[in-house]
Amino acid sequence: MGLAARLCLSAGVAGLGLCVANQLTAPALTPALERAGVLASFLAVGLMLVSILWTRAVPVAPERVDLQGEQGLRLADDLPEPLRQELGWGSQMLLTATPGSTVLLYWQGRTLLQRGVLGPGGFKPGVITERAWSTGKAIGLVNLKLYPGRDEFQALPEGIPALIVQPIGDAGVLLLAGWSPRCFSRSDEAWVEGWSLKLRTALQEWSDSSASRSSAEAAG
Repeated sequence: MGLAARLCLSAGVAGLGLCVANQLTAPALTPALERAGVLASFLAVGLMLVSILWTRAVPVAPERVDLQGEQGLRLADDLPEPLRQELGWGSQMLLTATPGSTVLLYWQGRTLLQRGVLGPGGFKPGVITERAWSTGKAIGLVNLKLYPGRDEFQALPEGIPALIVQPIGDAGVLLLAGWSPRCFSRSDEAWVEGWSLKLRTALQEWSDSSASRSSAEAAG
């Protein structure tokens, strides 16, 4: 609750208390005094309601978590230059346009990208990622510590408070961790989904060309 809302609430509580005290200490309850007491009570309760509505209209932002780890960028060595540029540009946009702290891209059994606050790495899909693949829809974990399957994301920095798990087809996943609980909006989710759709085509083309080269080398 902000300072203005607290002052409004305090004024309402004090006014209601003074009104009750005035009624109890009055030598006689005249009709005029009763009417004044009722009006004063309504005003005091109104101030308290205003403070509550004020808090809902301007909620306090969740506290930012101090994540431990160095800031950096890790890219797989065998990526072609156009794909490296796409991953570098897209990950930077996610970290600047959203409250994201860490981006991780997993594709066909490999981690191709880590950016932001770096974790230990070695991501292995678990139950939550499998569910995202099966539904084809992103899963938003607004407060990660409440989810029993959070050990799946030990490759990310320890203590991440929120996470978006965005599937890329049935072979990849894009993870975007946040700085605080419930920090991602609908707009942020749209950013992640839009970039994942673009990435799916680029990653599939790269995988197909790599497979073709491998087949040609084996045949030769």
